Amino acid sequence: MKRLLDIVTSALALLVLAVPLLCLLLLVRARLGGPVFFRQMRPGLDGQPFELIKLRTMTNARGPDGELLPDAERITPFGRWLRSTSLDELPELWNVLKGEMSLVGPRPLLMEYLPLYSAEQARRHSVLPGITGWAQVNGRNTLGWDEKFRLDIWYVEHRSLWLDLKILWLTVGKVLGRTDISGGGEVSAPKFTGSR
Repeated sequence: MKRLLDIVTSALALLVLAVPLLCLLLLVRARLGGPVFFRQMRPGLDGQPFELIKLRTMTNARGPDGELLPDAERITPFGRWLRSTSLDELPELWNVLKGEMSLVGPRPLLMEYLPLYSAEQARRHSVLPGITGWAQVNGRNTLGWDEKFRLDIWYVEHRSLWLDLKILWLTVGKVLGRTDISGGGEVSAPKFTGSR
């Protein structure tokens, strides 16, 4: 039932949102230039890599050394708006349709974090990653890493269709209220360096 919900919902959403998404693509192109998509390899089910697709929210500005500038210097007001409305996440519906993600599950983090997880934390990869999840509706980016992982594991142990529907409903409220977007005024979540 979960996979059926993912397929039907993501397909319908992509169909209904096709025109708004096209408008967003044009806006990203006009405001930030190309490419319009942010693509990055992320760990999926069992830690297997897949290419996550989001709308780009930052410029490619680089310093004199050729390295990308810090996130806070590259994000634009338009990019902040995309993030605060979660519109940058819409292309992930394609990842859901392809079976690389689910609507609900632990958020896919960075590949470089895989060797840093404890055995308990690594259990978050025993299910498909999600666009939203239990941690996202219980604090999102205002949570510390240990608390996020604790909530992810709770979801893995208690997952059900009804819980997924509850999380989707709560997500709507979070998105409309634009709450828990970031913690401590940070643009992005701090790097995970392993648990104590």
